[in-house]
Amino acid sequence: MANWRPANRRVDGEPVLRFVPINVGRWFIWGATLVLFAILPAVFTKGFALTLLSQMGILIIFALAYNMLLGQGGMLSFGHAVYSGLGAYFAIHAMNWVGAGTIWLPISLIPLVGGVFGALFGVIFGYVTTKKAGTPFAMITLGIGEMVFASSLMFPEFFGGEGGITSNRVVGEAFLGITYASSIQVYYLIAAWCFVCMVAMFAFSQTPLGRISNAVRENPERVEFIGYNTQRVRFLVLIASAFFAGIAGGLTAIMFEIVSAENVSAARSGGVLLATFIGGSLFFFGPILGAVIFVVFAVALSEFTNAWQLYLGAFFILMVMFAPGGVASIVLMNLRVLKYGLFGRLRDPYLGLLLSGLVMLLGVILVVELGYQLTLSLSGGTVLNFYGFRLDAASVENWVLTSGILAGGALSFEAMRRRFVRAWAEVQERIEEQIAREIRV
Repeated sequence: MANWRPANRRVDGEPVLRFVPINVGRWFIWGATLVLFAILPAVFTKGFALTLLSQMGILIIFALAYNMLLGQGGMLSFGHAVYSGLGAYFAIHAMNWVGAGTIWLPISLIPLVGGVFGALFGVIFGYVTTKKAGTPFAMITLGIGEMVFASSLMFPEFFGGEGGITSNRVVGEAFLGITYASSIQVYYLIAAWCFVCMVAMFAFSQTPLGRISNAVRENPERVEFIGYNTQRVRFLVLIASAFFAGIAGGLTAIMFEIVSAENVSAARSGGVLLATFIGGSLFFFGPILGAVIFVVFAVALSEFTNAWQLYLGAFFILMVMFAPGGVASIVLMNLRVLKYGLFGRLRDPYLGLLLSGLVMLLGVILVVELGYQLTLSLSGGTVLNFYGFRLDAASVENWVLTSGILAGGALSFEAMRRRFVRAWAEVQERIEEQIAREIRV
């Protein structure tokens, strides 16, 4: 499979055709992603699992849109929830207009309403924010985010006040019998939009605008020197990012059937920042991994413990300290080791690191949960039901046992970590030697 594309032109102006093979691996990855989206509901059939998957799909779109600024353009925004939230508000108003018969629009296209208005506010606010770069840009976005959040409480006619705006997604004419009355139909709508947006944002990253935004991130002075207006580049990228963020907001309105001030809050902006950084902002698939991990912490884990924010914060700190490239960088580094056939040398160190880490993690969880039971959950008594084991948070013996598990796990983890670091350094040295031999050949 291949095609012919025009390359550089000859002196006489005629194009020179060159043979360009089709990227089979890329087609395989996108095809596998589409199949995965299709079969996930067959594996996770419960309503909570479908809700979890739907929220992952929405956050994937939002995180990828945010990464168009942070990862591709080097623009740190503290108020990107403005565009998704305002898109959600207009989307839910459009749903109400459809229900009242004021306009005709299939519910399947409601996310486009969010995208259009997200882009519109991207034009309005982006014209101001992109006048500056770096820290001033971040501070301006923070200010605009707080301004919009305050406005959502000041103008209840549009924003609905603290109660927000509610709607019903089962309105209008059913398209091919799809009414979105069930969770599975909502999931497939979100999955379809998620896949289309992923492809579109990846394609955007390969366009001249996407490439020049990478250059603006790395060296804006040189970009200015070769004739590009860096403010205009940032402005156009922000508009595109706001469009996809608005689509995520429209899908949020459809899924939850309510939009409130929380949708434009700093907490929502901070959440997408955490998800993007955890996954890895310098890689396209990084925010996808980060979105999945963030939803697991914020939704799935919150069903089991009130301390989920503490665990999320600790995980984020560990990522910043030991893996600033995010989960995607860890995956790619291990794929590099696997490519050179040296992963077997890391099997035992990884196993020791995993087992000791699980023991240490168990100790951390016990300390945190007993602490929460003794302070924040005292109204329910001091007894903690930990997966069938009843632990009394007021018992000195339980605290001694828990501290012993934590200390033993920490000591063994440190020993395994040092062993792993030595093995990792040896493997990287072998890889560099192989690369040097290949270059000489």
